[in-house]
This record gives sequence, C-alpha cells and structure tokens, in this order.
Amino acid sequence: MAVPVITAPPAPTAVLVGLISAHQTQSDVCEYLAELAFLAETAGISAGRRFIQRLPRPHIATYVGTGKAAEIAAFAASEGVSMVIFDDELSPSQLRNLEKILAVPVLDRTGLILKIFAQRARTAYAKMQVELAHCQYMLPRLKRMWTHLERQRGGTGARGGAGELQMESDRRIILSRIALLKEQLKKVDRQMRIHRTGRGDMVRISLVGYTNVGKSTIMNLLSKSRVFAEDELFATLDTTVRKVVIDDAPFLLADTVGFIRKLPTQLVEAFKSTLDEVREADLLLHVVDISHSRFEEQIEVVRQTLADIGAGDKSVCLVFNKTDAYPYTAKSPDDLTPRTKINIPLSEFIDDRRQSDSSCIFISARHKTNLDTLRSRIYSAVVRTQQGMYPYGEGQAIIAV
Repeated sequence: MAVPVITAPPAPTAVLVGLISAHQTQSDVCEYLAELAFLAETAGISAGRRFIQRLPRPHIATYVGTGKAAEIAAFAASEGVSMVIFDDELSPSQLRNLEKILAVPVLDRTGLILKIFAQRARTAYAKMQVELAHCQYMLPRLKRMWTHLERQRGGTGARGGAGELQMESDRRIILSRIALLKEQLKKVDRQMRIHRTGRGDMVRISLVGYTNVGKSTIMNLLSKSRVFAEDELFATLDTTVRKVVIDDAPFLLADTVGFIRKLPTQLVEAFKSTLDEVREADLLLHVVDISHSRFEEQIEVVRQTLADIGAGDKSVCLVFNKTDAYPYTAKSPDDLTPRTKINIPLSEFIDDRRQSDSSCIFISARHKTNLDTLRSRIYSAVVRTQQGMYPYGEGQAIIAV
C-alpha cells in the first residue's frame, strides 16, 4: 500500500505597497520594501510584486490614490493574491476602505510585526506582552471587523435599548482583557525586579541593536551558551542573561530583543519591562551590521528607541559586526563620485570611523575575527566600572574568582 505524501500548503502570497512622500525618496522606499519583504517571509508569507506611488502625503482615505488602489485590486484579482501589505501603519478608516476596494485582507507594517512577535513568543511572559500589544492595536480597529449590525442581546434594560452591537461587546471584552494582562504583567515585573536585585552588585552589560545584526551570535561566543540565533528578524524576543567571566572579571551579559524602523508603539510600551535589563545596564554594546547599506540609519533608529525607553544616557560602545560581508567595490581612478562605504576598502573605512569614535570595534562573529579585542575592551570596562563602584578596594573580593 502506497504511503500518502503529505505536502505543506503553499505560503500565502502578498503584494507590497510603499509611498514616495516628501520625507522618503525612491531609494528609501525600495530599501524599506526590501525589509518589508524580509518581514513577510519571516511571517511565512511569500512577498510578490511591489507597488510604489509618489504622493506628497498619504491619501487620507486609502493611503495610496484611488487609481493606484484600483490598479492593485485588479492585479490581486487576476493573480490570486492572498493579501496586500502596506509599509506604514494604516488608520482604521484606511484599513476599512482598502479592504472594500481590494477585496482581500489588508495588513499594515504594525500588524505584520505583531504577527511575527506572536509567532516568535515562547515564554508565558513574552506571550502576555505580545497579546497586550495586539489588543491595544486592535481596539480602535474593531469597527472594520463588523460589516453588519448584528444584535447580540435584546430585551428591556439592555444597553442601547433594543440591544447591543457586536462591536460594543467585543470592545468591552478587549478592554477587560487589556486590564487583566496589565495586572498579570505587573505581578511578573515585580518578580523579575526581585530576581534582578538578587544578582548582587555585578557589572551589567546589555547587547542592543537593530534586528538581525548578530547579537545572539555574539552572546553565544562570549558566554559559551546556546541562545537561539538565526539569520531572521526577531529571532530573540525574551531577554536572556548569562554570567560571563573574562580573565578575572565576572559580569552579567544580557541579549535583548532587536529594534526595527517604525517599531510599533504598542510593542515598545509592552516590552518596556523586558528592556529593564537595558535601562539598568552599566554598559551597552550597540551591535551594528556593517554589511547593511543603511547601517547609519539603523544606528539612529536604535539610538532613538533607547531614548524612548529611558536608556539614552547610557555608556555605549559601537561594535561593527559582519566585517566578512563588507560590500567593497574598488573605485576606479576616473570615478569622480563621492567616497562611500561601498567604494573604499575596509581598512580605510575603519580609519575614517575611528577618527570620530576611537572606541568602536570591528569584528566578524561568524568567523570569530577580532573577538580578542572585543573581550579586552569588555574586560577593561568591567574593571573600570567595578573600581567606580568600589573605589577603595571593597570590590576586590567580587572581581576575584
């Protein structure tokens, strides 16, 4: 008897939509849509055709113009597209109007990131944080979920006289769920604060950075642990803390969730307690993917997010990772275009960078290049911090192993 072959269902296909506005060039939008495609693939969605429109500002009703919306609808109908994903957060009315025009589910960047976080959450704490963020995101968007005015209840004394709208019932349920989740998270936060106070007066260092820059790989190399690390967005959601000893200096090293451009406000709020390790750290190792064409923009995104969570004043050491993937293309003598990252050798780029920041470090976590320099820098920072905490030698017993 032949054994039936079970095949996985095909991944849903999606169309990506971006807008060239007064604040975004075409090059910017193409780069952002490439990141959006990576997000879609991380969520298990196959990213297909990309639509771009130039408008001074998003259309108040449909984000893109009505003509472009009709064009997208015609393409989705002819190609059997499963959904349309927009590179910005859409208002509730925009979502409702677009779903009517496109006749397929519509997802915005915020909804897509929330979907990925829900898939990635493993611990009960992370799941509660993601659910809270999702409930806060859905609350103002309930109206688009109900195209009818179905009455749930009836009878004398019921709210609304003749009965209650389904939407009103769902709104009350979500508000109750938000209140319950906040109470549960407060209890867990108290437990985690107590747990952190039990770690003694050890120096704390946190790895921060844009998503998918190699933080977890560096964590594994320094702590000899097995934190999940993959070439995908948001591989790490839960903060992982390990005790590390370099020579005779012990310290606590934390690996945190990665940041991203346009990180949903709901997630920043929900994960603030998880990022307590960042706020309480003595030093932040800001990991940067030097192979990315827009790493400077990613640096600014991380700095802004750190400021948003109250960690903008922390001591930071820039760690440029993935030097093995540095995208160098030799510049010909006749080329009069400006010198950029892609047309100067890595050695020249390093020299230029160190003129503005002499403390930055360049490594390749994959090939374990220059890790001794990173360990030496961390060791010096730990010892210097310990000396500041115990200026008269009281901390020698802590440093000794």
